[in-house]
Amino acid sequence: MKDLKDWAAVQKVYKQTKSKRATAKILNISRNTVKRLLDMTEPPVYHRTSYSSKLEDYKELIIEWRCDPYSFNGTRMFRELKEKGYTGSIGPIFRFLRKVDEDVGNHISKKATVRHESPPGDQAQFDWTEYEVLVGSSYQKVYCFAMILAASRKKAVCFSLRVDADAIYEAIQELYEGLGGVTLELLIDNPKALVIENNPKSEDEIRYNPHALMLAKHLGTELNACPCYWPRKKGKIESPFKYIENQFIKGSDFANMEDLNIRVKEKVDGWCNEKHTTTRRIPNQHYLLEEKALLLSLPKSRYRTKKMQSRKISPDSFVSINSNKYSVPVKYVGRTVYFRLVYGFRIELYDSKENYIMSFEQAGRKYQTLSNPEHYEAIAPRVSTSIPQIRRDFTQRYSNGVRYLNAAGRKFDQPTHYARKIMELQELYSLDVMDKLIGLAVDEDRMDTKGFKALLKEYNDGIRKFENAGSEPDSLHPVPETALTRDCSYYEDLCKGDGPCRE
Repeated sequence: MKDLKDWAAVQKVYKQTKSKRATAKILNISRNTVKRLLDMTEPPVYHRTSYSSKLEDYKELIIEWRCDPYSFNGTRMFRELKEKGYTGSIGPIFRFLRKVDEDVGNHISKKATVRHESPPGDQAQFDWTEYEVLVGSSYQKVYCFAMILAASRKKAVCFSLRVDADAIYEAIQELYEGLGGVTLELLIDNPKALVIENNPKSEDEIRYNPHALMLAKHLGTELNACPCYWPRKKGKIESPFKYIENQFIKGSDFANMEDLNIRVKEKVDGWCNEKHTTTRRIPNQHYLLEEKALLLSLPKSRYRTKKMQSRKISPDSFVSINSNKYSVPVKYVGRTVYFRLVYGFRIELYDSKENYIMSFEQAGRKYQTLSNPEHYEAIAPRVSTSIPQIRRDFTQRYSNGVRYLNAAGRKFDQPTHYARKIMELQELYSLDVMDKLIGLAVDEDRMDTKGFKALLKEYNDGIRKFENAGSEPDSLHPVPETALTRDCSYYEDLCKGDGPCRE
């Protein structure tokens, strides 16, 4: 083939240069090669050298042995052929047998598969895989559990740091909840947490893990283990893992495991709103129209293989778990709660009757104290008791705050005491009203608590009103009582006018 390319190039260049030397220089080949190729009147033709095979004389015999009644395998043929004088290796025998198997008899490829489409509500497929994911500031090995409804192709996914039996049982239940119901059958692989023995060469029934059977009974479904080393049996669940890796995992980072789980659920739900390439239908629509109503109801509780551990909430509203402290709502102070660790990262809390309270992510290091201010809102002081903080809050909140503290400081030993009492009333009045009343309290020397509350009462009774009603108020002043009424002659004059008299 090289000679053919060189011959074409030499013919083309020589027509332009008319010089063998120039042609050789341009093509960077020898002049003898140029001369040889120019002497050829026709393009060179590639001739493949054929070699006789040591197996050639035995092929007919191999075909005979491959068919009934012999049906010899490759190693048996190799041994028999050696006795008949064959001096080659076993490799050519197997290569020739592959061709024979394709041509002889009604041979069917091992890759041939009958596609099975389950009716709605019949089957869900469950499996998992692992990824290296950037969580926080480091890469972690995480396990992706997935379940798909075989009919509608609706999918549910969750991530875990562990892949032990408890994580598998938890994932099956969580994913069924994500799908809104339970199918009649759950197609699974063969991990020890689910299947003890599934020998394809034996006629014995599959031996399932007792806990897996109890889980299936709890859910109301029936386990169906696919044949070993036969991934095409559960091919519907294999495809989502490629999509998740390419469209979600690659190039992404996550704050923590909870963030990873929240975002993957949003991604998968969006994916279920796209048309499926096989069914040509949108999974979520297919699910709502035809499959959801046929799913079995979810059980009211989760199946668990281990009892939950108990802890007593401390007076400062913390629960201590695995050398770390986590705050909980203050209403649980002094009570005994129960917890369990799910997926190796999520801590779930339950009360004494096993009612769910809350969940949070386990701290990455030991001896940490994690507090949530929202848990203390019921007992949190409305105003700080720290004197420096009272001064900062009062002066930042009110424009008259500095003037009040300066004036009160000349009159009281503890001006911040009265400032704190004033801020406690903030929930009842707007910031603008409070600010103007504080300024009025300074002007009229009514800065103590009783004096300020008297100002508030006057404001509530309408004695104190803003000037320029309807515009931005700039001060508060007493309103004379006479200004609130009109003489009856005003209405008599109005009726005598050109306009109609309104009652």
